[in-house]
Amino acid sequence: MAGEAHPACGVPGTVDRQELRVKRELFDIPEGVIYLDGNSLGAAPKHVAERMQEVVRHQWGTRLIRSWSEGWWEAPQRIGDRVGRLIGAAPGQVVVGDSTSVNVFKALMGAVKGTSRTEIVCDESTFPTDGYIAQSVASLTGLKIRGAHPSSLDLTEDTAVVLLNQVDYRTGALNDMKALTEQAHGVGAQVVWDLCHSAGVLPIELDALGVDFAIGCTYKFLNGGPGSPAFIYVPTHKQATFENPLSGWNGHREPFAMETSYEPDPGIVRARVGTPDILSMLALDAALDVWDDVDLAELRERGLELTALFRAQVEKLTNLEVITPEVRGNQISVRCPDAKAVMDELIARGVIGDQRPPDILRFGFAPLYVTDEDAIRAAEVLAEVTR
Repeated sequence: MAGEAHPACGVPGTVDRQELRVKRELFDIPEGVIYLDGNSLGAAPKHVAERMQEVVRHQWGTRLIRSWSEGWWEAPQRIGDRVGRLIGAAPGQVVVGDSTSVNVFKALMGAVKGTSRTEIVCDESTFPTDGYIAQSVASLTGLKIRGAHPSSLDLTEDTAVVLLNQVDYRTGALNDMKALTEQAHGVGAQVVWDLCHSAGVLPIELDALGVDFAIGCTYKFLNGGPGSPAFIYVPTHKQATFENPLSGWNGHREPFAMETSYEPDPGIVRARVGTPDILSMLALDAALDVWDDVDLAELRERGLELTALFRAQVEKLTNLEVITPEVRGNQISVRCPDAKAVMDELIARGVIGDQRPPDILRFGFAPLYVTDEDAIRAAEVLAEVTR
């Protein structure tokens, strides 16, 4: 547990737990609740509600349309840079807006535009929306789509792009971004990484690893709120040739010129589409404040400690099978008969996780607000329910 080595992060040192634990006081978590579903919806930072009062009452209520020129218009890029710091992207390469599904579509279409290659390879264990969007892109472009496990991609010179998840949403398994990106580039293919279950979990190095595109949501471990806008990463060297398939007015070089023909912005702005959802966007902006002083390496080590502690307790107290491998994100998944009924009872007893059919219980550990005591008690309640 403490000091557990991890191949994706190097060898951890000693964790100053107080630095992370004190953050719990910044979140709205009801008394008596152990919240282990940050991998589906992060807990609300307490100050977000007050900030949104100011947005609604002053920025919208008093400043009215003037607020567009007082910070609203640039919000997708400004907040994108805040997310960029958490995923290893230098400023000017991440923009926030739209949904994860829409951004997967943008990234895949941008990757296959003009290619003479014939296939898209998609992680066969991916979250369904990624697969659905990949199928749509294949249908629109005439490319074939092939599912493959990250451990056996079998890429060839026919492969145009590979769509991969850094952390598997069912099992919590962590894929090796460096090795898999190099594997794709080795055959001349591009790679799109889905960071939905890794952003806010571990240090990510998109720039350093030469990733082609990345997308992700902000409502899980980043605590942006239900349906908060997603993000897309397009590295600087690809921006001039990236063709956003959704040529909305927000991505235009001069959106207020109201020209009849589309000319994309030369930078990351070209990844924008339509008018941003300002209320949701600024709620995310407020939520990101809790990340300003977080050391991601320390956060990562703390997440490994919490998940190791929970795993050990589950294996000690129950006969349930833990299906999460050692190389993992901040999630422990357990195979359990009657998973839905068991999770319903856990929630009734104040332990909130979730389940995925047919028989998987998922527990997501957000180190900013989950403690050792939470991990131990959650395992004890699970043992009581399944005894």
